[in-house]
Parts: sequence; structure tokens; C-alpha cells
Amino acid sequence: MFKLSEIKELIKLVDQTSVQELEIENEGTRLFIRKPGKTEVVNVHAAPIQPTYQQQVVPAATAAPVAQVQAEAAPVAQETNSNLHKIVSPMVGTFYSASSPDASAFVSVGDKVKEKSVVCIIEAMKLMNELEAEVKGEIVEVLVENGQLVEFGQPLFLVKAE
Repeated sequence: MFKLSEIKELIKLVDQTSVQELEIENEGTRLFIRKPGKTEVVNVHAAPIQPTYQQQVVPAATAAPVAQVQAEAAPVAQETNSNLHKIVSPMVGTFYSASSPDASAFVSVGDKVKEKSVVCIIEAMKLMNELEAEVKGEIVEVLVENGQLVEFGQPLFLVKAE
């Protein structure tokens, strides 16, 4: 059985390479990951391997993490104002709004930022990468939740540039 953290790490690794599909069997469980096309949604499926003449059942312990990974990987449709600057994720990783769980967020809605202001951390492959605002302005909206898996190019913040 694959752990959710292992599945997330494999998704990150596939996304950062030219590999289009990955299929792994481990201890009677098969994991299949395929990179999405422009109109395709990521489909992650992990289930015990069963003979083809029997109905295949996904145990509840496997179904919940798979559903969570699918929900996290689904693109988020956001209606944006053309006057707002989008701060986007430069990589696949985990979004953190603060430097530690007990620290306050780098920025919140209404905060003023400068070009070099750190707005969040993206953790990728156990490396913490600080992301800077790139523009001077005011944070209008935070588009992701703390601890959420983010994709390359995914909008994270909307900034009203000055």
C-alpha cells in the first residue's frame, strides 16, 4: 500500500520530468500516474491488484487519500481582474504562508508589499524556496490554503500594483 506522502512525492517527480506516465506495483498495489494534457485532469488510481474475473474494490483506507490527491491536483478556476498582478508558483510543491507553524503569515489581504518582499514558501523535494512579490502593491486576495499542494504556474496571490 502506498502512503499519501509517497504518492505526492511521485506526482512531484513525474511533473518535473519529461515522463508522461508512471505505473508502479508494490506489495499487491498498483499506482498509475499520468501527466495531464491541456484539457485533461490528473487521474491517480491506487488499488489492490485483483484477478480480472472478480470485481475490483478500493479499500476505504486507499480511497480517501486518492480522492484528496485528485482534489488537490484539480485546477482552480479563478475570475481575475485584468488590473491585478498574479503572483504564480514557479514550481510544483507545498505552499506555506509562514516560516513555521506558529509564526504569523508573511502577508495577508490588505498588506503592502515591495518587489523583494517574501510572500510565502514553496517546499519542493524537502527544499524551502522563498517566493518574492515581484511588484510593489497591496495584497488583494490569497488564492491558496496553507499546506496546499500547488502546481507550476498556479496563481497564489492577487496584487493591486502601484
